[in-house]
Amino acid sequence: MDGLDAAADDWLVAQAKTGSIDAWEVLIQRHRDRIYRIALRMTGNPHDAEDVTQDVVLQVWTALAGFAGTSLFTTWLYRIVVNRCINFTSRQRTHDVLDEADVRPSPGADDHAVARGRLRAAFAAILALPPDLRAPVVLVDAERLSYRDAAAILGVSEATVRGRLHRARRSLIDSLREWE
Repeated sequence: MDGLDAAADDWLVAQAKTGSIDAWEVLIQRHRDRIYRIALRMTGNPHDAEDVTQDVVLQVWTALAGFAGTSLFTTWLYRIVVNRCINFTSRQRTHDVLDEADVRPSPGADDHAVARGRLRAAFAAILALPPDLRAPVVLVDAERLSYRDAAAILGVSEATVRGRLHRARRSLIDSLREWE
């Protein structure tokens, strides 16, 4: 996130804390897509991701007054998203793999089925990871956040993020070896 986005978030947070519903709505609108993407990648199900997204939106409304501003708003927000996802998935017994309609396969008639199979296998492998390994994969590899940002969101050190990513990637390589 660049400085202008962070400054805009800071201004919107300050306005929302004073009771501006318009500022809160703009703040949520600015981040809703990423909230949903992180939730979808963490839960693996569009309906569950939407439920988590709604929970996060409500939690932000009620918890915004407690946001001290000692970190970026996005760090605080994405920590809420990841924690909600971990709590949500830990309560679930089974995980449904993303439906084919939810996955954009690579174009090309000949490669369509293979690409779809690879993508489904990748999503299944990510969902099979324990939440503490899944979260860094989603944040760093899928959302392209820095190690520093992921560490701040997860409340761990950068070294811990790197270690978890290493273990997760090794597990994913082993799980997806048949697709090489």
